[in-house]
Order: sequence, then C-alpha cells, then structure tokens
Amino acid sequence: MRTEIDSLGEFGLIDHLTKNNETRNAGTLLGVGDDAAVIDQFGRQSVISTDLLIEGIHFDLMYTPLRHLGYKAVAVNLSDIFAMMATPTHITVSIALSSRISVEALEEFYEGVYAACEKFDVDLIGGDTSSSKSGFIISITAIGEVAPDKYVTRSGARPTDLICVSGNLGAAYLGLQLLEREKKIFLENPGVQPDLQQQAYLVGRILKPEPRGDIAEWLQENNIMPTSMIDVSDGLSSELLHLCRNSDTGCTVYEDKIPIHAETTEIALQFGVSPVTCALSGGEDYELLFTIRQEDYEQVARNNNISVIGYMTVKGEGTNLVTKGGNKHKLISQGWSAFG
Repeated sequence: MRTEIDSLGEFGLIDHLTKNNETRNAGTLLGVGDDAAVIDQFGRQSVISTDLLIEGIHFDLMYTPLRHLGYKAVAVNLSDIFAMMATPTHITVSIALSSRISVEALEEFYEGVYAACEKFDVDLIGGDTSSSKSGFIISITAIGEVAPDKYVTRSGARPTDLICVSGNLGAAYLGLQLLEREKKIFLENPGVQPDLQQQAYLVGRILKPEPRGDIAEWLQENNIMPTSMIDVSDGLSSELLHLCRNSDTGCTVYEDKIPIHAETTEIALQFGVSPVTCALSGGEDYELLFTIRQEDYEQVARNNNISVIGYMTVKGEGTNLVTKGGNKHKLISQGWSAFG
C-alpha cells in the first residue's frame, strides 16, 4: 500500500507523523502543535547545533534504509552536543521531499527518529515540511543543556595537553566503500544480491553511527574537564587541525597510537589503502576527539574506550604525524569537504 503525501496535506502529514510523539523532559513546556515550542532549562545554559543532510550528497537511498537514516540524522546532531560536553534535550526535524516518497516511507524514517529520541532521552518539539525537486532533504536542530560555563569548546587546548580519542577510527569510511562497491555490482548485474554479513560492523558504522554520549558522561562523572573537544565527522586529521587552529597550537600524533578496529585493517588492505589513511581522512566515525591536562592521564588511561594518541605543542612546531618507523610528516587535512 502506498499513500501519497498530497492526500494528507502539510499539516495533516505533520499530525500523522507526530501523533505518537512522546515528551520525556520536564523542561518541555510546549512541544509540537503550536507556532513555536517552549522549553525551560532550569537555569542551565543552552547549546544549539544544526545539520543538513541532502540525498545524493550525504546519503544514498539505494543502500540506506529509511529507518537507519532517521536514526542517523538525529545521532549526528546529538554528537555535536556531546562534543560540547552538554546533554541533549530537544530536537526539531525539518524535511523536504519529492513526490516519489510515500507516507509509508516517511513513517519508516520517523521510526528511526523516534528510536534515537528514545535512546538518548530527547524530545522532538517541532520542525517543518516542504516539497523538493531534488530529492530528500533533512535539516535537524539539536538543543542541549549544560551547567553554567561548563561547556567545552575547540579553543581551550594548551601545549603539553594530551590528545585523546574515543573508540576507533576509519571504520565508517570503509563501510561506505563496501556499500558503494555492492551498489556498482548490483547496477551492473541486478540479479546479484549483496552479501555484507561478514562486514556488519563496518556497514553499521556508516549506516547507524552511535554518538559518544557515554564518553562525555564518563568524563563528567570522573570530574575530568577536557580543555578542548570536537567530534570526528570529517576525519581525524581535519578535526585535529581544527583544534590546533582554534587553540593556536601545534600537535604531535603517533601513527601506532591511533585506534583502528581489526576489521578496518582487514578490509582496508583488501581495498589497497592504508588503515591509517582511512582513520586520518575517512570521516563519519562520530567519535570524540579531545585534549586533557597531563594530570588527568592516569584516570583517562583506565578507560579502555579512550586512546591517548599524542600531545599538543607550541604553534611553531607545526602539526605532525610520527610514523611507526619514527619519521615525522606534516599532518594535512584530506577529509570530507562540504564544497569539495
């Protein structure tokens, strides 16, 4: 069964998609259904971030399930809130869609949105819908809260601060390469069904990324205040250079300290690329990259989900990657570019 969008109209569509919307936060005084939402942060400061996802640029519906897309659209926005050491509380979801998308397809997309809302305890409080002549467009705004002046920016790092990253890097990029390879095979031979069961981890990293709220929460619980922080959306090298540029520092990073999953290494070699290159330039890992004072090292070292990969230097020493062989190379940004 397929229900056309225009059979409901804009407001009917909004009512249909939000009829089961739940409110989870006491601070949500007024959510979906009025001219604007009303929230009360109870004396805490608000952190706000917006992301745009465009079909053909940020996602391909040939291999991206709509439920996964809804979840990911929310997750990547919440990652920005966690990167400020804040707690996400609310989102708005705006979409523009073409006539080829049915009401049932949108229901699948919103299932993913609501799954993310439930997992991360955030409220959907508004948004907008419109038609599009160029595919599916998604804009999400995330709102978070933080104790007064306890947010972390990109500009607080100082020389000798240690550089840390959560999880592992490069997996999402290789997951994307696997999907693109299978798409090419399918287009050339429509009878061939893709088999990605053996690479479920890598494919999951690109289709359903998990923002690292657990790391931000652990740091807060252990009274560790990072001096700077950013989420890894565009590749490790690009994000490190952001921290250095904003903090007016240089950096030294060690190749053998960069955390890489065994499956990433295996598939990278199959594709004939360096696993470290995937980590440095791949992007979409949505791990947290942050700096800490040296006195926090022992505590951070006890967390198996955090790797210390280098340290900040004075700006004049430049941005450097030390290879496993001990050679030093300038760290350059080759990650995702919105206008590349």
